[in-house]
Amino acid sequence: MIDSRKTRVRIPNISSLETAIKKYYEKTELSNSDIKEIFDVRSSATVAKLKQVAKQEMIEQNTPCWNAQRVNTEVAYRVWGIDIEDIERRYKKLKEFSA
Repeated sequence: MIDSRKTRVRIPNISSLETAIKKYYEKTELSNSDIKEIFDVRSSATVAKLKQVAKQEMIEQNTPCWNAQRVNTEVAYRVWGIDIEDIERRYKKLKEFSA
């Protein structure tokens, strides 16, 4: 989904399935601190690159931006390769194992 002519970024691992699910349903747009929490990254440069690829996709899809400092959650997850249904299924399985 990320065009090689555009910004390239390595997508970090998700810090926790629960956090990724919670942010998806809690926020319509993600801030820098949300992104840092989802991926447990500290680098502002990494966050900026993640936001940049999401913003590029938002522009291509004509997705409205309500805050210039944030990115649309649905678009960002899709661009970053986060399949929310898969994450929910995995989280549910983990909960069954710990019960």
